[in-house]
Amino acid sequence: MIKIIHERKKCISCGACALVCPAIFEMSEKDNLATLKKSKENSDGIFELETDNIDCVKEAANVCPVNIIKIQE
Repeated sequence: MIKIIHERKKCISCGACALVCPAIFEMSEKDNLATLKKSKENSDGIFELETDNIDCVKEAANVCPVNIIKIQE
């Protein structure tokens, strides 16, 4: 199990994470920012999610041009 940390407010809407990992990320129709599916927002405006989908998330973190996807194992 890993924990994904997504700093959504820093997203530049490139869509790379949603392209390589659609099981975990999607682009919001409302504001066109990447969204971490089924996540919870903490008090700092950062979204967090625990998952077993390690390979997909690692690829999403690697392709993010602004490095706003972090993984805690």
